[in-house]
Amino acid sequence: MTTQPDALPRHLGVIHLWSIAVGLVISGEYFGWSYGWASAGTLGFLVATLAVALMYLSLIFSYTELTTAMPRAGGPFVYVTAAFGRRAGLIAGIASVMEFVFAPPAIALAIGAYLHVQYPWLSPTMAAAGAFCAFMALNIAGVHLAARFELFVTVAAIIELLIFMVVVWPGFSMARFTDGGWAGSGQVSLAAFGGIARSVPFAIWFFLAIEGVALTAEEARDPHRTLPLAYVASIFTLVALALGVMVLAGGVGDWRALADRNDPLPQAMRIVVGPHSGYVHMLVWLGLFGLIASLHGIIMGYSRQIYALARDGGLPRLLAHRHPRLGTPWVATLAGGAIGIIAILCDDFASFGGQSLTASLVTLSVFGALIVYVLTMASLFRLRRRDGSAHLVWKVPGFPYVPAFALLAASGALVLMGVFHPVALGIAVLFVGGAIALPGAENGRATGDSF
Repeated sequence: MTTQPDALPRHLGVIHLWSIAVGLVISGEYFGWSYGWASAGTLGFLVATLAVALMYLSLIFSYTELTTAMPRAGGPFVYVTAAFGRRAGLIAGIASVMEFVFAPPAIALAIGAYLHVQYPWLSPTMAAAGAFCAFMALNIAGVHLAARFELFVTVAAIIELLIFMVVVWPGFSMARFTDGGWAGSGQVSLAAFGGIARSVPFAIWFFLAIEGVALTAEEARDPHRTLPLAYVASIFTLVALALGVMVLAGGVGDWRALADRNDPLPQAMRIVVGPHSGYVHMLVWLGLFGLIASLHGIIMGYSRQIYALARDGGLPRLLAHRHPRLGTPWVATLAGGAIGIIAILCDDFASFGGQSLTASLVTLSVFGALIVYVLTMASLFRLRRRDGSAHLVWKVPGFPYVPAFALLAASGALVLMGVFHPVALGIAVLFVGGAIALPGAENGRATGDSF
């Protein structure tokens, strides 16, 4: 791989990369996933979550091979371009932008909901917009400062999730968790299977964007060593946290009352310790760390993806401008943020396909992610067949079975989501389909990478 004159500076070590990977995702443990209970019930959603966790384990092992072979800021855009050419790479890049641009406004709205619990007079929408602007500014301020902040808030968020589990454990009842756990019924049925299928995007939300650490690979020190360690440690951290939070929150009261909430953890804790307990106030404040970690990390991710596409000519070159002193892609940060702010301001009157705006943003983000996963796993097979594996510094274990499972699982999830979320599918097709018509699609510079 050749070094480009406009390559981003390398500041990130293993701990920073692990914190970015976990931080990108950890808001998924605080909100969003509970919408899956509405369609699948607790037991049905547990099945969906376990299946999705296996898919992500396979994906991350496969992503590690690609990221260490091509540690560039473009992530999936780089991998798919190397395998299938520039047009396919742009589709993957635009899908990745879709994943990372639609997730932050959903997270910011959850921040607004958490603050509204503490301060009922505070508008959740205005709080969300303010948080978004603040963390765009922090990202522009510099990657080293941003990474140090990400490490701090990620560790704080993990500690808070562990505190939540300890506090609600005495109030947990397996009988409450399993009551009506199959889509509102006590037994498995055809309707339950349909509910499980509809809940897939919210199970994916538990892990969505972990692969985004690949977008900062260009800024990693010794990426061949640091990236595998960060990836593997982060996925096991997130699986443990997701299962612990979901099971315990579902067994402390009537889980149906939490299925349409942006703040399920404070509500679950209130059932156990009462509405005026200091634990609830602590959870609201410390719980913000998890949401902030993901908002901050995903802003970092979308800015790098937009920057990489613009640097290669797939998006307007203006979006590839870096700050002359800080070296950060500030125009890309502001461009993605503009979409997020518009989405946030639409929260009071917008919904799609019968879902709340937050649930719709989650669904759209998941559509983008699944398109990326399918194209990336297909690229791994194409590159292995074309270039072999003798030169690789890290190889996915269990090849070809592990990446094949990831490819099939992501493809199946994409089909199921298309069936059960047709409105979101239409929006995703329009968003990603624009990549095919981009005027510079065949005229950008080469990525300079091979497998």
